[in-house]
Amino acid sequence: MKTAYELAMERLEKESPRLQKPLTDDQKKRLAEIDEQYQAKIAERRILSEKQVMDLLREGKQEEAGKAREQFIEEMRKLEEEKESEKEKVRRESQ
Repeated sequence: MKTAYELAMERLEKESPRLQKPLTDDQKKRLAEIDEQYQAKIAERRILSEKQVMDLLREGKQEEAGKAREQFIEEMRKLEEEKESEKEKVRRESQ
């Protein structure tokens, strides 16, 4: 699934292909490494969060479990923002 940023960049490229320089092989490699790094962070956090929610539900703490889910969603949003920020730094190196 593509991010909103990636979709916007594709549209921009279609409209004005000369505005964006092609990425180098090194940049492509670094972008892939950033994706892998954040996928690992997200997977780790998901496992810990699911365990926490299940433990809370077993204890009958539905409200706390809901809060834990909301916290997980917020953490995922922040991680996505961090990932896109790091990727944008790499992309800007070509300009």
